[in-house]
Amino acid sequence: MSIPESVSNTLRLVWEYRRSYLAINIVFYGLVACGMVYVTFHPEVQEMLTQAVLLSFTEGPLATVAEAYASGEVFKSIILTFAVNFAIASVLVIFVPSLVIPFSGVLVGIARAILWGLLLAPTTPELRAAMIPHSLTLVIEGQAYILAMLGVWILGRAFVSPHSVGALSWKEGYLRGLRSGASVYLLVAIVLAVAAVYEVLEVIYLVPLLVP
Repeated sequence: MSIPESVSNTLRLVWEYRRSYLAINIVFYGLVACGMVYVTFHPEVQEMLTQAVLLSFTEGPLATVAEAYASGEVFKSIILTFAVNFAIASVLVIFVPSLVIPFSGVLVGIARAILWGLLLAPTTPELRAAMIPHSLTLVIEGQAYILAMLGVWILGRAFVSPHSVGALSWKEGYLRGLRSGASVYLLVAIVLAVAAVYEVLEVIYLVPLLVP
């Protein structure tokens, strides 16, 4: 089965920016690791953040997601997880601000990586058990946010350096960067769809077997 042309074109774009993609990978996962090391020596930070996250799942749209997980509604949980991670975490939080402030989405992604490290560090027996299956979620979902960061990097670079994309003006560079950066979000959606399926199955079925 052949790869759709739109996906193939996006993959070629990622390959074109492979050095930036590799650099973002190193920074993202490196910061996750740094966050984990830091919170190992400051567990009170993790406790505080965990309480704040748990509170966020008691109100607003995240409450609906939490209810779907708690009731074991697999399909609904997958749809809601994908919707939140793509529409909110990727598009609204990372891409949209970058339309106004170049590269701002990269900073948002960096903050997310640090937060993940602080929250997910296996500092307790329960977290160590949960992270056995959840490590794969971190890798897959992390790739989606790394691709989202790459998209806004492509947009920002084309704007501040129009000649790098063969443009003659900032406006032309911005528009070319916008098209290219937005196209990367096709891959973001695909990766987040895979991540949503795995995460839901992991949380509903695997984690309860490992964490009493």
